[in-house]
Amino acid sequence: MKSPALKSLQDLKAVKKAIEARVLLEREREAARVAAAAKARAEKELFSRAIGPVKALPIKHQPGHKAAIAPSPPAPIPVQQQRDELAVMREAISDEFDVETLLDTDEALSFRRPGMGPDVVRKLRRGGWSIQGQVDLHGLRREEARETLSQFLKDAHKIGWRCVRVVHGKGLGSPGKTPVLKGKVQSWLIQKQEVLAFVQARPAEGGAGALVVLLAQG
Repeated sequence: MKSPALKSLQDLKAVKKAIEARVLLEREREAARVAAAAKARAEKELFSRAIGPVKALPIKHQPGHKAAIAPSPPAPIPVQQQRDELAVMREAISDEFDVETLLDTDEALSFRRPGMGPDVVRKLRRGGWSIQGQVDLHGLRREEARETLSQFLKDAHKIGWRCVRVVHGKGLGSPGKTPVLKGKVQSWLIQKQEVLAFVQARPAEGGAGALVVLLAQG
């Protein structure tokens, strides 16, 4: 049987060990808190250096206290660029061009660019190329018709169409019932380099009120 003195000494050692273990645990916890705080400060500092100075958004005194963020301005409309492109299209096809000297003298006043054989016109008149698209200028004013035709030819050439139809009308609603727009359209077409040839459309395709146009490959 152990003496009371020996038992008291063992109890004292156990208490001492328990205290030391508790102190060690507290130190480890404190070291962990210090390390976590240091890491948070380092991350915050790194973030601040990465994005630069930060300015708080103004807060309106309204219910909900939402930040007053100005809406993004709309993208500027390239008005001048549009005007320049329109001016180029107008200058590209002039009303002063003498078309009569370049039209073939036949019943339809067909056209073929120099270097294109007469067989091209014959094939075009017979429908040798399928019509892939058309533009209707009937009823448009002269400037509207010119700009519409120019844009249509540009788009058709870009797409890769080879054969298109241009409807200009027969002029029955014009003063004197003369096809004024028809002559203008012929003149404009001849001035466009992508136009290789054109003929009056067949009756089923518009007859005297339309032209079938052969375009160069894009």
